[in-house]
Amino acid sequence: MGPAQTKDEKVVDQENSTGAVAIARARTDAGTDILSEAIGSVRIGRARACRVRGSGSWGMRFPAFAGSGFHILLRGSAWLITANGRPRALKAGDVVLTPFGAERGLSHAPCLLQDLRPVVSHDPGPADVDILCGAYWLDHGQVHPFLRALPEVIAVSADCGPTSQLRSLANLLAVDVSDTQPGSRATRAALLDLLLTHVLRQWLEQNRDGDGQEIGDPAIAVALREIHTSPHKPWTVQQLGETVGMSRTAFTKRFTALVGKPPMTYLTNWRLSYGARLLRETKAPLAAIARQVGYSTEFAFGAAFRREYGIAPGRFRDRSQRDEPVAVNA
Repeated sequence: MGPAQTKDEKVVDQENSTGAVAIARARTDAGTDILSEAIGSVRIGRARACRVRGSGSWGMRFPAFAGSGFHILLRGSAWLITANGRPRALKAGDVVLTPFGAERGLSHAPCLLQDLRPVVSHDPGPADVDILCGAYWLDHGQVHPFLRALPEVIAVSADCGPTSQLRSLANLLAVDVSDTQPGSRATRAALLDLLLTHVLRQWLEQNRDGDGQEIGDPAIAVALREIHTSPHKPWTVQQLGETVGMSRTAFTKRFTALVGKPPMTYLTNWRLSYGARLLRETKAPLAAIARQVGYSTEFAFGAAFRREYGIAPGRFRDRSQRDEPVAVNA
């Protein structure tokens, strides 16, 4: 019998178990891409990026936030500090991902998270360590369940996997952060999408559970694909069940067990998340967006949107299209 687990080792085991669940939900035999859906859901947030530097005895704490973000160590070395796990050594090229915005810290040496001060500014001059920070901040709504099922903080080593793409993307984003030319807002969001996707892919690849079972239910995968590609259709549970050759009761039970929420709840969440993305990314009239995501009238869409996000669609669009200052604790 091996030695008893420490508290930190138990936390790691719990995180790996949680990650395995997320991995299973990320794949289906019919090709439903939950990872793309998750990245798309955070895209309704504000894309923010900045660089922070430190020298000598430095340390910084990043408070919890609603959204997903990352830190890339461009130069120097550091220690990743979390609330529960052991400090982890980082080197240039390593990436730290916070799938749902958990509190974390970076420091020149191992320490306790509560001993670090929040980041309030960044020094543009030369420094021992240079860190690139990026995040999607969600002013409204919640982080996708897939992202919330992952560990609070994920670290991807520069020595593992195809990191050349990550390095190239990091270099592009580092340049983009200092770029004030027209279009930088659009390029920043695109680079954030790519970085988040590549980091998650690499972590999932490194943490596959060979003994775990994937969700391989073609019927539910087809139902999800129908919802994703045709949210405008007036779906009912009965119609979705018939589409995949199942009774209403059997379909509801299986869908809820595999996806984590009932079919109509999932459908509503997807419609409103897609609607929020259209509001942010297009200039289509509200009535057109309402029809595109399955609401018969602009009023019905607006009422559902306010219940979900606490703000009217028009105000959400106005706020999302304003230029806002970069947040240092991205």
